[in-house]
Amino acid sequence: MTKKVLITGADGFIGSHLAEALVRDGSDVRALAQYNSFNSWGWLDGLDSVKSHAEIVSGDVRDAAFCQKLMQGVDTVFHLASLIAIPYSYIAPQSYIDTNVTGALNLCQAAVDKGVSRFMHTSTSEVYGTAQYVPIDEKHPLQAQSPYSASKIAADSVAYSYYSAFELPVTIVRPFNTYGPRQSARAFIPSVIIQLMKKDEIDVGDLTPTRDFNYVEDTIRAFMLLMDCAAAGETINIGSNTEISIADTMKKIAGLMDKNVKAQVADERVRPANSEVFRLCCDNTRIRELTTYEPSISLDTGLQKTIDWFSMPENLRRYKADIYNV
Repeated sequence: MTKKVLITGADGFIGSHLAEALVRDGSDVRALAQYNSFNSWGWLDGLDSVKSHAEIVSGDVRDAAFCQKLMQGVDTVFHLASLIAIPYSYIAPQSYIDTNVTGALNLCQAAVDKGVSRFMHTSTSEVYGTAQYVPIDEKHPLQAQSPYSASKIAADSVAYSYYSAFELPVTIVRPFNTYGPRQSARAFIPSVIIQLMKKDEIDVGDLTPTRDFNYVEDTIRAFMLLMDCAAAGETINIGSNTEISIADTMKKIAGLMDKNVKAQVADERVRPANSEVFRLCCDNTRIRELTTYEPSISLDTGLQKTIDWFSMPENLRRYKADIYNV
């Protein structure tokens, strides 16, 4: 009998790619899209394979009673539903606590009550803050440098507490800087691509930080490999063990698009000084010990794939290209 796999946040960037991959792999998928009065399923609306083969449910992880119903008959959970935009967390921090922390609590409790056998909780490299050492392994201290990262640290702690207190088989999956098709325009790589399609002079934030960028297909493959390994009670990084500055990433994108880019720093795109994470570089030793994972898509290849996707008019029209997306 095929096991039921629940994906929360399946309507979003990474979640929609994961839903596609699990359906393609033959899994029995229940995909949660955030409830809205438009009956929009986000990125799932354009994925015929998921709409045809998955059970798509609309709802909200902030509601405990709904989460109990959502969890019925589920064997494995991929919890990705989250508010993730760092700039908006400065404006509406309570929303991040409600969705990220209370949502994790509701889902963990429902998973315990319904006897779920695998709970994959999605974290973020932002919880590490600016690196105290590199590469960053799973023992690196956590630093809440934004309300968003504070909410994710708290959510991770809630998930781990359910492993310790209630024996829920939780694995905390911690991706570094995933990018690719369908990513929000609030993120750096899509923002640069979209702006360069219209002009050579673009608005940016701080160009000095470094990031460990990973193409979404690599991130999804890591998720699926971790689903099948015994890592309950562990936190596992997903990353490439490489870093590149935001400035050099911008230059790569401009080169691939054959543009002579000029960048100007826009105040609204700059984080508060103590909130900026200046360096991220993953140590992926643990995931390679547990699985066969190795990053397979180079940054140049992944950027070209992403540029090609955004260059398609039917994809670009999903974005408000002339508005800074907080």
